[in-house]
Amino acid sequence: MTDAAVLRQRAPEQQPESAPPGRKGFLAGLLRTARPRQWVKNVLVVAAPAAAGELFAPNVLTRLALVFVLFTACAAAVYLVNDARDAEADRAHPVKRHRPVAAGQVPVPVAYVVGGALGVLAPLVAAWLCPPVVAALLTAYLAMQLAYCISLKQVLVVDLAVVTTGFLMRAMIGGLALGIPLSRWFLITTGFGALFMVSAKRYSEAVQMAGKAGATRALLTEYTTGYLRFVWQLAAGVAVLGYCLWAMEEGGVPHTSVLPWRQLSMVAFILAVLRYAVFADRGTAGEPEDVVLRDRALALIGVVWVAMYALAVANW
Repeated sequence: MTDAAVLRQRAPEQQPESAPPGRKGFLAGLLRTARPRQWVKNVLVVAAPAAAGELFAPNVLTRLALVFVLFTACAAAVYLVNDARDAEADRAHPVKRHRPVAAGQVPVPVAYVVGGALGVLAPLVAAWLCPPVVAALLTAYLAMQLAYCISLKQVLVVDLAVVTTGFLMRAMIGGLALGIPLSRWFLITTGFGALFMVSAKRYSEAVQMAGKAGATRALLTEYTTGYLRFVWQLAAGVAVLGYCLWAMEEGGVPHTSVLPWRQLSMVAFILAVLRYAVFADRGTAGEPEDVVLRDRALALIGVVWVAMYALAVANW
């Protein structure tokens, strides 16, 4: 009786250590590794069609939805492979050790297999359903991001350029899928706006990890906070200049709208950059999606900017 009672008491304590994660927990871990919260970045696929005023043309939203799904699949593939490669380093990080792969919720081989499958299927589907240039861009994105995971993230400045180019590709692919010409000012504004957010993210990570062990980005120990501050300030300035030149590009053309909405949208854009710079300066812009989604003032400014630009496109 005594031995049986002891066994019954020990069994509940030993079971959690040996029991594998359930199917629901495993699938939830895969979904978390795909970073659903960062899918908001892929909304950039609508940027070029929206800027050209073609967003609500026939069949455009359907094709953009397909491009969004394909780019999201490619990004998820990169996240899965990256987390599988960085599992050991992530376990030493105070926050990233809770990621499903690092925590053992998703086995490393499974992350590689699922990531590889998504990385192969997405360009194939794009080649079948989209113009060839879309499949080519998705393939280039995957190649660049995998090279980043393997080695480029260890190269000063190149790591910033690669991540920035990923954002620029998101902004380009919607226009390429629909055959819309891409304005040079659109590309400059998008590229340097992305560099602003990427360098602000690195700056925030460097500030938060200063003096602490377990930084998963080895380059954070080589960049100085002063240099990263210089980069995000320079990028913010060029992005603002590029947007102003873009907005004034048609300044000499007569318009029939009530107000010059295209030019007035510069005010909202500059306010948005200044608002985001507050978080960058504090070193709290380590998660750009959190800043964009949670700050009500920034969200309001964004809504005003969208409204102004929509009025400009509609020539109201």
